[in-house]
Amino acid sequence: MIEVQPHDPYAYAIDHAVAVALLADFQVRKAIARGDFEDLPGSGEPIDLPDQHDPEWWVRKLVEREHVVLLPPSIQLRKDDAALDEHLDQLADENAVRREIDDFNARVIRARYEPPAGPPLITMPRDPDTTVAAWAERRAARAARARARVAERTDDRRRRRFRFFRRYAP
Repeated sequence: MIEVQPHDPYAYAIDHAVAVALLADFQVRKAIARGDFEDLPGSGEPIDLPDQHDPEWWVRKLVEREHVVLLPPSIQLRKDDAALDEHLDQLADENAVRREIDDFNARVIRARYEPPAGPPLITMPRDPDTTVAAWAERRAARAARARARVAERTDDRRRRRFRFFRRYAP
């Protein structure tokens, strides 16, 4: 009769998952023996565990860490409505502005047909033509201010340049 020793690797059938787990365990034990885990931050401090087990703990930590804000649709639409003009001002094309307005209006209309979740929805869809006209006026005003600043800087440079060549009467 042949005697099988427990450390014989061919004595047991091991699948890949078990082999990886055993290899990882072996590497961790070697690192502990070398002392790689002795001076880690938080070593010896208690682990902050809640009094009750919360199965959604990782979601709560993610929301805290990433500063994710989940608002009711009515509040989110109010915030989007307040920031829509600023967002539209960053777009350079009238077609892109119209697409954003259509998207906003579709979200408002969709929220009107859903059962209310939170405060009532008071945000109204925007008129695309009026909003595009206001966008074009703001864009023209920004362009005029930019041209005025460039002209002012050019005049300042010209004055500084010719200031050194003026003749002063004694």
